[in-house]
Amino acid sequence: MFYEPGKTPHNLPHDPFKACVVPRPIGWISTISPEGHANLAPYSFFNAVCGTPPMVMFGASGASRDSAANARATGEFVVAVTPKTMLREINLCSAPLAADEDEFTHAGLEKLPASVVKPFLVKDVPIHMECKVFQIVDLPSPNPDKPNSMVIGTVVGLHIDESVLTDGMVDIGKFEPLTRLGYQEYATISESFTVRREDFW
Repeated sequence: MFYEPGKTPHNLPHDPFKACVVPRPIGWISTISPEGHANLAPYSFFNAVCGTPPMVMFGASGASRDSAANARATGEFVVAVTPKTMLREINLCSAPLAADEDEFTHAGLEKLPASVVKPFLVKDVPIHMECKVFQIVDLPSPNPDKPNSMVIGTVVGLHIDESVLTDGMVDIGKFEPLTRLGYQEYATISESFTVRREDFW
């Protein structure tokens, strides 16, 4: 099959695009509004974009995406790496709450203070990245009332719980990070294998 997104129909029950870019890591984005309201939401359009300096991005869509608005207003956000054990809480944080409602409270989560930025860390999450906004790229949207954007941040602080380290390296088997597939499907990463890159020989 072949179709041109936005131009020709795919004739499938659901849009297949997200199922073709998998797995996608989930960034649990913590922000604070200028008025001081905490916000916590999961984003499956999330990834690292640079190693030196360390930089990450998350893509937000729709008018109800408070994370991007808060990051734009304050210049800060925190990424919590999503562990399998907290799937229920992560899903609860995707609820369309009002901007002044606290997802931490809604999901029964405890806040911890960050070291460099104001947004909170999530207790019991093994890895957090404190970020300063580097750039926000406004993206096309079919609905001007629901803008899309990509928020790029520089990691200025990195928290790693020693319980997920083995021989000084992050061991994904110890916390099984969640990933997003297509539709309503999720997956976990519990094992890995090593392949030496050609330029390392």
